[in-house]
Amino acid sequence: MTGRITRWRKSSRSHAANGCVEVGAAAGHVGVRDSKLGPTSPILTFTAATWADFTTSTRMGTFDR
Repeated sequence: MTGRITRWRKSSRSHAANGCVEVGAAAGHVGVRDSKLGPTSPILTFTAATWADFTTSTRMGTFDR
């Protein structure tokens, strides 16, 4: 991944909870990390297109059981 993610965000539904995932973007990529670990968390990276496919599939219920 090129670029550095400087702004991370987590769901507003998580309220003050720390056991959530955070998402950030930089240079055509999306990073996902564990909020309770913050800056020390490993980061999973995806291309923006792959992330868009994932979020669309999630909204459509593709992963529902």
